[in-house]
Amino acid sequence: NTDGRKRQSETMFSKELVLKHRTEILHALCSSGSAEPLERVLDILLAQGELLCEDYQNIQVPATIPFSECCSNLEKKQEPQTTFTQTLLAQRPSLVSQLQDCTDDALDALLASGHFTPAEYDEVQLPIHTPSQKARRLLDHVRSKGEVAAEILLQYIQQKQTSGSPVNKEKWNTPKEFFKYQKKLSSSLAAQSCFLSTYGGTSNMSLEDIYTEGHLELPHDCIGVHGSLGLEDIIGVAGTVNEEADTILVSGEAGSGKSTLLQRLHLLWAQGAAFQDFLLLFPFSCRRLNSEQRELSVKDLLFQHCCWPDREQDEIFQFILDHPHLILFTFDGLDELKQSFSDEHRLCCPTQCAPVPILLFNLLQGCLMKGVQKIVTSRPEAVGPALKKHLRKEVLLKGFSQAGIGCFVRKHHSDPTVAAKVLESLQTNTALLGLCHSPVLCWIVSQCHKELLGCGDGSPQTITDVYLMILRHFLQHKSPVKNSIGFGWIKEHLDTVLHLGQLAFEGIRTSCYIFSDTEMNACGVTEKDISTGFLTQSTGLSSVHAKMYEFLHVTMQCFFAALYTVLSTNTDHYIIPKLFESHVMKEMNMNSTCFGICLPSVEQQQQVSEREAMAVEITNLQMTATFLSGLLSQRHRSLWLNCCPRATVEKKVKEVVRCLSKSLRKHFRSIPKPVDGEKKSMHAMPDFVWLVKCIYEMQESSIAKDAMSKLDVNHLKLTYCNIGPVECTALTFVLQHLKNPVGLQLDYNSVGDVGVEQLLPCMPICYSLYLRNNNITDEGISKLIAKVIQCDNFQKIALFNNMLTDACTQHFSQLLKTKQNFISLRLGNNNITAEGAKQLAQGLKVNHSLQYLGLWGNKIGDVGAEALANALESSKTLVWLSLVCNGVGNAGACALANIIKNSTSLEELWLTDNCITKTGAECLIQALEHNTHVKSVWLKNNNLSVEEVEEMAQREPRLIL
Repeated sequence: NTDGRKRQSETMFSKELVLKHRTEILHALCSSGSAEPLERVLDILLAQGELLCEDYQNIQVPATIPFSECCSNLEKKQEPQTTFTQTLLAQRPSLVSQLQDCTDDALDALLASGHFTPAEYDEVQLPIHTPSQKARRLLDHVRSKGEVAAEILLQYIQQKQTSGSPVNKEKWNTPKEFFKYQKKLSSSLAAQSCFLSTYGGTSNMSLEDIYTEGHLELPHDCIGVHGSLGLEDIIGVAGTVNEEADTILVSGEAGSGKSTLLQRLHLLWAQGAAFQDFLLLFPFSCRRLNSEQRELSVKDLLFQHCCWPDREQDEIFQFILDHPHLILFTFDGLDELKQSFSDEHRLCCPTQCAPVPILLFNLLQGCLMKGVQKIVTSRPEAVGPALKKHLRKEVLLKGFSQAGIGCFVRKHHSDPTVAAKVLESLQTNTALLGLCHSPVLCWIVSQCHKELLGCGDGSPQTITDVYLMILRHFLQHKSPVKNSIGFGWIKEHLDTVLHLGQLAFEGIRTSCYIFSDTEMNACGVTEKDISTGFLTQSTGLSSVHAKMYEFLHVTMQCFFAALYTVLSTNTDHYIIPKLFESHVMKEMNMNSTCFGICLPSVEQQQQVSEREAMAVEITNLQMTATFLSGLLSQRHRSLWLNCCPRATVEKKVKEVVRCLSKSLRKHFRSIPKPVDGEKKSMHAMPDFVWLVKCIYEMQESSIAKDAMSKLDVNHLKLTYCNIGPVECTALTFVLQHLKNPVGLQLDYNSVGDVGVEQLLPCMPICYSLYLRNNNITDEGISKLIAKVIQCDNFQKIALFNNMLTDACTQHFSQLLKTKQNFISLRLGNNNITAEGAKQLAQGLKVNHSLQYLGLWGNKIGDVGAEALANALESSKTLVWLSLVCNGVGNAGACALANIIKNSTSLEELWLTDNCITKTGAECLIQALEHNTHVKSVWLKNNNLSVEEVEEMAQREPRLIL
């Protein structure tokens, strides 16, 4: 009776729990746009006997055909189920997984045995079903036919497994013309991909010769997955967050190499070198899809925008529908699509025509072509929550590593002497080296090597410097400038710059990146202007279009828009304020028209959709504002005085300075007051980093000093802000003017060794530095420690999850020996062994200030633990010590017990996830008997039995077991 009441109580509690979380459960089952989550739950309920057949029939989603016939057949037999049909039901979730990729073969076996009719065969294989739905349909039909049919199906699965051939090895019934079409598609892709198409394919560089891998990684919140990825890892399982989704996002900032990465992927597939699990690959450019005004079906999209089959179009398309897992779609530049992602308009029929954006959005969320893998590239700010819930995984493209920069430069120059000189020049200018982590900037620097090597002390420092260098390079290359010395070279080509500038400006204003003859004529663009090389003909559009042009890169379009803002007398006086107000837009009511001059109006949409639609436009406006700041800097101002009145230039300079100051003041006013007892902290947003970059582009210390005089915080948090070496250079330029020392937190960015070097000048105003998860190596640490040893204020450092080895510990040992006010060292989750621990111990022996030491997730073992224990056993300052997950055993535990026994300051010792047994634990208990000051010793997940844990917990409550 007691057990019965207990079960009844548990059942009632479960029901209440389901009712309480009904909304969340419904959202989880239905929000993905796919019936698969619900059907998986139904599989489990059927298998466990919690759902009857008639209940299953009533719950079936509209996408599937009712199972009334199957259920009625079962009811008519009125026979108790025996082994085989029971197995089909009990193992339903597993069988669905095994059958979903081989229903054809299973049906063939049943058809041959006479237990399936051709009509039933066709019913299971209806194209409206996904592979998993076909598997469920098959199982239900077989159950309705009884034991013999169930036995045949189970024998088929067992034979597949025992024969060693995978169950999902599919027998393809390909149309006669399929492989001809496959060859035509691959030949077309190979021809499109063989030369570098990015930056206009200048100089006809072979992709094979020039391609350099960018740094690919998974988001920081992917647990247990770290390090760089390869190109084929993009479609791998690592980092998967939604197994039911088919869309993979490759996100990266403008110029990080997203388009080139896809081009490389296309070429490898076309050559048969990689991605051969896919029989067909269809590439799309979102920029070019913007120009498609017609309503299309999926079939039209594939065949008209990629490659048209010469024969059997319907049969080939049906094969694609029947085998979605053998097909790959790629969509380049989702951020350049004019319409923001929306899941409001559902489309499920692949033959139904619809506007291209609606077609694309339904493909990405899986309503159309479920099972087809889709890779989409975008800048991160253009991907909002509405799309993210439909992503299988996200991969981050971070541009070139330092080794990648060297590789690209050497590939770009056939003469190794020239390549060596360029790399030597970069090594002596770390600001420029930082810029070269962006592939587009690395290309510009390589392209302009003669200008770079001949500029002496005037080497480029800012992004604007680099783009002015390519501007001069292209203009002089096409038509040698008469006034090559001095500032007259812009005036020689003023008409061309204004024509291209107006085109770029109008494009940014209207979110247009591909231009027709009409649009170019309206801006006065001539054949001479086109011949300079900044515009390239846009290929891949439908034949109905005439010649279309685009800028070499979206950053080049922003640069020319900024040039036009400086040089033109036709722009309205409020253009500059609007450019610098764009960062506030995300927080404003989107129905406001204050931005009408710079952005296209978006009417009759919900506020969230409008924000996502504007995200990329805001980014392009901010990029334009950054270039504008650099163009109006003191070092470049003389260029414009030959082209427009001094008063006009100075007025624009004052306007930019005023706008920057005003924007920063607004940012600082938003800082919340500190909680009592805590330091005042500012969690800066990416827009703050953008404003700092604008100040750096102007290269005027007075603006930086004025800005920092108004910033009164003790802790500056810049986590997850996409900070790389370029941003570190700008931050240093500004933050070094702070009045009081701050804690600088840059966790979860892409600082790297070059970024660390750029931060060195602002170390004197930092009392702490947090650089968790930033791809920093021993080389970066050696330079950092050499600097901070000289900084009186510096007291704390955190470097969790970087790429540090034992080689860095000698530098930390020197730091501990030298700085007797240093209080916190956290080096968790790196590659430090016992040898590194011994090095640290040498510094710890003579340090009299350290309070916090974190080394969890390394490999120091017993030998390392003993070395640290010997160094710290007489410490009078150590408060917290973590050696979690370090392979520490009994010898290490007994040595650490001496710290507990002797310390007057230690409060917490963390030894979780090690291999300590009862012997080591006893040493720790005995030590605790001599020390009442210690609050806790953590021993969870060690080699202790349940009985030992219970007994020790009773003896010593401070042991956390």
